[in-house]
Formats: sequence, structure tokens, C-alpha cells
Amino acid sequence: MIDPFGRSITYLRVSVTDRCDLRCVYCMSEDMTFLPKPDVLTLEELDRLCAAFIRLGTDKIRITGGEPLVRREVMTLFRSLGARLGNHTANGGLRELTLTTNGSQLTRFAGDLAAAGVGRVNVSLDTLDPAVFASITRWGKLEKTLDGIFAAKAAGLAVKINAVALKGVNEHEFDRLLAWCGEHGFDLCLIETMPLGDIEGQRSDQYLPLSQVRARLRKNWRLEDTDYQTGGPARYFTVAETGGRIGFITPMTHNFCESCNRVRLTCTGTLYMCLGQDDAADFRPLLRGGASDDEIDAAIVSAIGRKPKGHDFVIDRRDEAPSVSRHMSVTGG
Repeated sequence: MIDPFGRSITYLRVSVTDRCDLRCVYCMSEDMTFLPKPDVLTLEELDRLCAAFIRLGTDKIRITGGEPLVRREVMTLFRSLGARLGNHTANGGLRELTLTTNGSQLTRFAGDLAAAGVGRVNVSLDTLDPAVFASITRWGKLEKTLDGIFAAKAAGLAVKINAVALKGVNEHEFDRLLAWCGEHGFDLCLIETMPLGDIEGQRSDQYLPLSQVRARLRKNWRLEDTDYQTGGPARYFTVAETGGRIGFITPMTHNFCESCNRVRLTCTGTLYMCLGQDDAADFRPLLRGGASDDEIDAAIVSAIGRKPKGHDFVIDRRDEAPSVSRHMSVTGG
């Protein structure tokens, strides 16, 4: 699958639910209204769409949410996708199956995920301070997430910690997070907050440019250039003192769209070709209307043909409206 700008689209992010057991302040409102069950694709329908993408050249799938592990029987999807691993060749097949999670359910599922073929998990952890964690997540308990992280490590899963940089909230903790990740063998990825969905408060009050964060970190750490990549938008450095890696995802201060290789499928069957644009393709009518595999494949290729060059994210104190009205939890975090 080649988009209009010559980029090969090989990475599919699949949201299996818009629901979550936390209410992180940068992701959603505390009083969220979630989708009615009939609007959400069955796991079998999601699996059929994933199979179509794999046929067309997708070699990496990341399962996201909401919190994907709160979806009932979600392991059936992981096992089905995992069965497609190991068949990757130059002519197609799935090379990597990963998961983004808040970690709250990992003590229960880590072993099953590893057995299904998941090799790596990205866990959202913005702070190591229990009080700050409770404030950011509204409903979360730090100990539960940490237990999940170490359950994943014990199961043999590679762990990457994702932390959203929030001005005045956790910006004093990044040295501590980096040291902690180095101690336990986790990569760390810092992310700028993005203007997605209506939330309580002002986004410009949350926004912290990662160019400033990187400059501060360099006072205490030697960050060395590396060509390491995961297929996502992060720019990575090796931390000389720990041997670990730190990545920076900078949708606001540096538009990374020139190398974008991914599209996002929501739990309703809507395909967004860009996180920061509203154009989408709806696959639910095709799936439930008896479309053939050839018709689904053709619809995917047509959608990829509309992929835009990049997003238009802006955070401006003069205009607090989000750049995109849907919450991150809808598109897939």
C-alpha cells in the first residue's frame, strides 16, 4: 500500500474499545459517554479487517484503546493475530504484534499476551509519584500499574514506558523516570500533549515543548544519536549512562509526518488515515453488508489513496478549541 506521497503504509494501529478504566486528564473528560455496543465491531470483524491489511502489506499491528485489556474476550483477537506471526516474508505477512496499555490489567494478562506472540508492550506512566499519578489519571493507583509493568517484564515482554510531558505537573520528574527506566531495562518515550477532543481545563496550560525537556536532560545525561527505530514517530537517543534508550514524540514542535507509515482503525470500523485529520473511511457497512474480501481490499486501497501529507496540530492560547474534536481514546492512543 503506497499513499499519494510515496510512503509505504505497513503499520496498523487498531483500537478495540473506546472504554477505559482510567480518565487521564490529557486524554478524556471525567464524565465520558462511551459507544453503544451495537456500534462496536465484534472481535471477529476486527480480525477480518486486520487480515485484509496483512494481505495488502501491513507487517506491524498495534492493539490500542481506550484500554484494550478491558474488552471482554480480547485475548481471542491476540491469539488469532499471533497465529499470523512467523510467516513474514518480503511478499507479506505479520512481523510484529504489540500493545499499548495503561498497565492496570497486565498482572492478569501478561503471560497470555506473551504466549499469544506479543513481543512488546508500551505502558502509559507519566509519573512515579502516587499522588501525581492519581491526579493525572483521576481514578488510577500507581501500585497497580507498577505491578502490571513488572508482570510484563517477568513474562518476557519488552517494556517501553510512555510519558506525556505536562507543564507544571511532571516536568520535574523526567530525570527520575529516566534513571528508573535504566535501572529496570525499560525504554522511555516522552510525548507532547496533542489537541484532541474536549477536556476540562486549557491545553495550552498543559503543553510543554520537548525541545526544552531534552535540553534539560542533557545537563545530567549524555544522549547519543542512534538509528534505532520502532516504526513509530519517536526519535530515539541512547542514554550513555544506562545503555537504555529515550525517545521523543514531537507532533507540535517538529512535524514528523514526512515518514508516516501508519493508519488507525477504530473499534467502530472507521479508518483514519491521519491522527490529526478528520477524513476517514467507514468499513462497518461493508463488513455487515456481506462484502467480499476483494471488495474490502479495494476499499482499503482507496482509503490509503486519500492519506494526507500531514496533520495540522496547533496549540494556541487564543484558540482553545481542539484541532480535532474526537478524543484520543476514540482514535486509539
